[in-house]
Amino acid sequence: MKKRSITGYVLIVIFFNLMSVASIAQSHRSSGPVTPVRVGSLLFNAGLGVGANYQGDYYNTPFGTKLALEWGLWHAGPGTITLGPEVGGSFSNGGYYNDYRASTIVVAMRSAWHYGWKVPGLDTYGGLSAGIGFHHYNYRNNTDYVYNQAIPVLGGFIGASYFISPTFGFNAEAGSDITNFQVGIVVKLK
Repeated sequence: MKKRSITGYVLIVIFFNLMSVASIAQSHRSSGPVTPVRVGSLLFNAGLGVGANYQGDYYNTPFGTKLALEWGLWHAGPGTITLGPEVGGSFSNGGYYNDYRASTIVVAMRSAWHYGWKVPGLDTYGGLSAGIGFHHYNYRNNTDYVYNQAIPVLGGFIGASYFISPTFGFNAEAGSDITNFQVGIVVKLK
């Protein structure tokens, strides 16, 4: 329970920091929003970070990785709604028993609302995901124990990307998704 409340506080701090940076940058620009994500955009992002704790049996901080593809489909107010698939995993080892290992591979769909503010190259977003996770853990305690199951996976996330060129940028994302926090790259394919 403590881990979830700490994650919540971290998400709030990150969100307000993003908002304050964006508002400071916005006050120094006079043009309208300059968003890299528009209707028709196709984005690919890849990241590494802290994996999500599925089924409560991760004993060390899990490692996570995620890949996502998003299409800009609709205008929504001053922003753009995207939709696309994501895949990734969360992995952990160690714990109470020798050779304890846990992993969850997730295949999901995600949707996000993107907004670029008045800072060229900046994209901030928040969204939801839903899919299926293939959860596995095994350990040895005088005998080998192996467990496999499919679990429903629901997630929420916030993030920001900064494009250093028209097609390439860096990305940070936090939430309760395949990863709890990740950093990585984003590539605008279209």
